[in-house]
Amino acid sequence: MPDNIHLTVAALVCRNEKFLLVREYDNGLTVINQPAGHVEVGESPVAAVKRETLEETGWLVEPSALLGFSVFTSHDNGITYYRFSFICKAIEQLANAEIDADIVDVLWLSRQELLTADPLRSPMVLQTIKDYQAGISYPLEFIRDYR
Repeated sequence: MPDNIHLTVAALVCRNEKFLLVREYDNGLTVINQPAGHVEVGESPVAAVKRETLEETGWLVEPSALLGFSVFTSHDNGITYYRFSFICKAIEQLANAEIDADIVDVLWLSRQELLTADPLRSPMVLQTIKDYQAGISYPLEFIRDYR
């Protein structure tokens, strides 16, 4: 069993009742996920969610609130992921942004469209949308950075 901590972030970006999502490769399958990825050494979760969203979608975003913190152990690889999900505002799509190679497509889908799309990468994808639609949010100050 892997013994590293996998600290990750995800961006919940909503515009006109549609959510910014990515279709990506995961273990040979095409799955749907929020823009998400690992926090790098020395990086804050807020900086990581901005970077990951830009790398995966070409969108500049601004986090406005913390949506939640999730823990998920993948049945595929046994890795436990610790995930900060942020509510983010879409600022601008960069026309010439280089998108990560494992991203197949950048999508804007409604919750209903998401339910009929490719499989979700994890149960956290839909739960994050449900939490957002339920009005859950916490101030960004919930995360303290003492560096």
